[in-house]
Amino acid sequence: MNRSTRNILCNILLLAVLTVILFLFEKYGSEYQIRILNNMAIFITLAVSYNLVNGYCGILHLGPNAFITIGAYTSALLTMSPAEKQMSFIIEPLIWPLSVIQVPFAVSLMAGGITATVFAFLISFPVFRVRGDYLAIVTLGFGEVIRVLCNAMQSLTNGPLGLKGLTPYTTLWWSWGVAVFTVVVITQLVNSSYGRAMKAIREDETAAKAMGVDPFRHLLLAFLISAFFSGVAGGLLAHLITTISPTLFTFFLTFNLLIIIVVGGLGSTSGAVIAAALFAWGGEALRVVESPMNFGLFTIPGIPGMRMVLFSIILMVVILFARRGIMGRSELSWDRFFAALRLQSKV
Repeated sequence: MNRSTRNILCNILLLAVLTVILFLFEKYGSEYQIRILNNMAIFITLAVSYNLVNGYCGILHLGPNAFITIGAYTSALLTMSPAEKQMSFIIEPLIWPLSVIQVPFAVSLMAGGITATVFAFLISFPVFRVRGDYLAIVTLGFGEVIRVLCNAMQSLTNGPLGLKGLTPYTTLWWSWGVAVFTVVVITQLVNSSYGRAMKAIREDETAAKAMGVDPFRHLLLAFLISAFFSGVAGGLLAHLITTISPTLFTFFLTFNLLIIIVVGGLGSTSGAVIAAALFAWGGEALRVVESPMNFGLFTIPGIPGMRMVLFSIILMVVILFARRGIMGRSELSWDRFFAALRLQSKV
């Protein structure tokens, strides 16, 4: 059996194992466990797509929360029935034709991704005229503009009241299906000639340009793909938590994603997947530090937000002692796995 066939069979086996695990959790797992798994898959989608721009292209993009917001609102507005929209928009009625449109969940996810991609295309021209800190400021500003518009556009987003009572369409199959599809697409892209061009731009844009690489075209491609998957993940998130408002999509969300990709390793899809899974699980496991703790002689009151303090400390420790993160720029692969097995058998 050649190496390519072996790797394909191993990937199929891995997908089969994942399918069995999801089936068992769906059938026997508690609602809490299923929610953690859904969160894990959504964060994997967000982290892997965000890592494409920040990790592989070397661009400090600080506005993924804007694309998640656009995807979440688009998907939510399209799945709500006209009667639900009428009850939710009590201050100002929703504008036509959104007030009468209702589409299946799958179509709403696609619409969320496409709408986010259109916005990404529109802002890409001013964004890619600058680099470094200036680019970070422009994307950060875009994220804040979208949040402010969501607060102000009462007849489109319902303003600060947000959208409540969304149907919980997001299941393990949807969230993990999108996560696996995202990982496959991004992996194929970064291993293609486009991916190699993106890495060349990251290392030295001037040298890449001298070799005939068009930086704008390749960065635009990465930016649009990242925005599309962020928009789809936003739709999944909206139908998981069933209530969305502008306060949900602040820079805090971008900060979480930044922690994930830095800890996982900038420029490593495997690292982004591992760090996103640890972040989603750790976020729930560390809830204990936000509740009151009784030590017998004294009691420490619960401190809201303490989890994020711990995550920030972890980020600082990683930056100080492991700047390349968990995986650096390496990837997990079957070749490495079998090479390690052969080495161990020789020992």
